[in-house]
Amino acid sequence: MISFSLAGKRALVTGANTGIGQAIAVGLAEAGAEVIAAGRSSCAETVALTGGRELRIDFADPMAARDAFAEPVDILVNNAGIIRRADSVDFTEADWDEVMDVNLKAVFFTCQAFAKAALARGAGGRIINIASLLSFQGGIRVPSYTASKHGVAGLTKLLANEWAAKGINVNAIAPGYIETNNTEALRADPARSQAILDRIPAGRWGEAADIAGAAVFLASPAAAYVHGAVLNVDGGWLAR
Repeated sequence: MISFSLAGKRALVTGANTGIGQAIAVGLAEAGAEVIAAGRSSCAETVALTGGRELRIDFADPMAARDAFAEPVDILVNNAGIIRRADSVDFTEADWDEVMDVNLKAVFFTCQAFAKAALARGAGGRIINIASLLSFQGGIRVPSYTASKHGVAGLTKLLANEWAAKGINVNAIAPGYIETNNTEALRADPARSQAILDRIPAGRWGEAADIAGAAVFLASPAAAYVHGAVLNVDGGWLAR
C-alpha cells in the first residue's frame, strides 16, 4: 500500500518563516511530521501553524547548521535563499558572494551535516533541496541566483549518486513563478508580470501551497525509489 504519511518523522525546514518554506512546513505537519522551523528571523507564525518548534539559524554563515542534527532529523528541506538583482556589468562581488554562500554553499554543508548524523546512527533520511526554473534557464539580472540554482540542481544529483545506496534520498523541487517576497519586484511591474502570465499554461502565478504537496510526496514512503530528481512545479512553464 502506497503511503504518504509522515507520522513519527521529524523534519527541519530552513527559511520557514514565510512563503514556500512556511507552506512546506505546514504541509509536512499536516502529513504527520514534527516540524522544526529554521530561519534567521522569527518563525513564530509557522510554529503556531504546525505545532512544531523554532530554530534560529542565519545561513549567511554557510556552516551555521553544523550542530543542528544532534537530535535525530529524518527530513531536511533546504529552502532558505536570497536574491540580488542588477545588470551583470554592474553586479558586485559582495552580492555574488552573499547569494552563493546562502543558496549553494550553505545547502551543501547543511546536507553534509544531515548525512553525517544520519549515517552515524545507521539511519536513512530524505533531503529536499529547493531549486528554481533558473536551475534550467538563464534569467535576467540575477547572475548569482542563476549560478546558485544551477548548482543546487547539480549538487542534488551528485549527492543522490553518493547516498542513494546508503538510504538517503536526495531530490529537489523547482518552483515556477510563485507569489513570494522574491518575486515581488516582478509582480509589481505590470508589463513583466503579464509577460510571465502569458507564458504559464496554468494561467496564474503559483501559490506557496502549490509546492507543499510535492514536498510531502518526496518526503514520504511513496517516493522511496526517487533519487536525484528535480521536480518542476511551475504551472507548465518549462513545457511551453
